[in-house]
Amino acid sequence: QARLEESGGGLVQAGGSLRLSCAAFGTSENIRNIEEMAWYRQAPGKQRELVAEIVSGAAPNYADSVKGRFTMSRDNTKNTMYLQMNNLKPEDTAIYYCNALVFFWDSSSWHGWGQGTQVDVSS
Repeated sequence: QARLEESGGGLVQAGGSLRLSCAAFGTSENIRNIEEMAWYRQAPGKQRELVAEIVSGAAPNYADSVKGRFTMSRDNTKNTMYLQMNNLKPEDTAIYYCNALVFFWDSSSWHGWGQGTQVDVSS
């Protein structure tokens, strides 16, 4: 089992920036690697949508609505992924969730979600 802990949300004015973090923790610090990482968001009254993802070490993929403004990265030494969000717009307001597929040294795996972090962008 693992868990994902998010941080970095908050209230920001349009044009501002925020950096979200999502750290993966195993029950006994036995994480081997995180194979798939993704950020999703869900705005009020809307379905959850993919924002950015990194699969198998490839370059990140981004939703068209955030291309050129958001940057996803990872730090394998900390089992952490990040989402740098620049030039934020009111339509970016949502709860942001991280999602990851985690592999452990005992060959087991876990696929789950973080608890979500609220991002509010005022106009």
